[in-house]
Amino acid sequence: MAFERFFLSLGYGAGKATTERQESVAFPNYPLTTVTTTVPYPHQHIPTIMTSPPTHVHTSWHVEHATSLPEIWARIALFSGPVGAWRLTGVCRAAREGAKEHLRSLPGLVVVYSKGVTATGTVSEVWRLDVVWKSMPALVTARVAHGCCAVRGSVAVIAGRVLVGNEVTTTTSVEVLVPLREGGTFVSLPPLSYGGIYGTAAITVEENDSTAGQVLLLGGSDSSHQSLSTVQLGDLATGECTPQLHLLRSRVYPVAARLPDGRVGCTGGIRGGVSSSAEIWGPPEQGAQDAAWTCTP
Repeated sequence: MAFERFFLSLGYGAGKATTERQESVAFPNYPLTTVTTTVPYPHQHIPTIMTSPPTHVHTSWHVEHATSLPEIWARIALFSGPVGAWRLTGVCRAAREGAKEHLRSLPGLVVVYSKGVTATGTVSEVWRLDVVWKSMPALVTARVAHGCCAVRGSVAVIAGRVLVGNEVTTTTSVEVLVPLREGGTFVSLPPLSYGGIYGTAAITVEENDSTAGQVLLLGGSDSSHQSLSTVQLGDLATGECTPQLHLLRSRVYPVAARLPDGRVGCTGGIRGGVSSSAEIWGPPEQGAQDAAWTCTP
């Protein structure tokens, strides 16, 4: 129970001494309320001023209570992204429990590591993030600058650059990690019929015609290091690539994604310099016969 000072001042006229008396008074319903009363002499009307009770004590209690609940931290982690959620595990015990609860609900994040060709060759490291990073089986073929995407619960690693002897060259090889949840291993699939390519963006195509799934390969560079505007529909079961409508601009290392409305967006990459442009492929507009890529503002 909080206690506040109650000040009572008694005046005895001009030039007279003033006596001050202090008393402690409990206000159970208003922990931080201050009441000031002035009583002149002789006794007259007593004006009383009561300030509105501050609420920071109540607010502090509610904040402390809320931040002790793991479910609150799980909600915060939801809007913080995987990296932000992981950082929350170092805040407090409740935050750690809440963040781990959220991370366990994620389908699993797999990173196929690529840091360029070094004196020791290419790399084939694969890591998976659940609540902590875990080492996964290595790639069949060490590579860099490859395309990578999730396909039917697995991870497909497509093309890229490999080290053959002392020479770096492009590759047509494709491999997938199966089954993902049980550790599994990478297995090779038929090579791409399109030819060697690197720096391409890969996104999954929703379909039921292929036994292994299909992917769109957008942009990239060929073995002569020419930037490409090509778009290929690749069947992972056969390696067969079917040309699609070209991008408006050639792009190496672009980023592509399927939008919620089914359209495909492609942006960034290198084209002489670093590109900031973006384009979207979608259903044909009114009056048009075919779908087309259009630049975004």
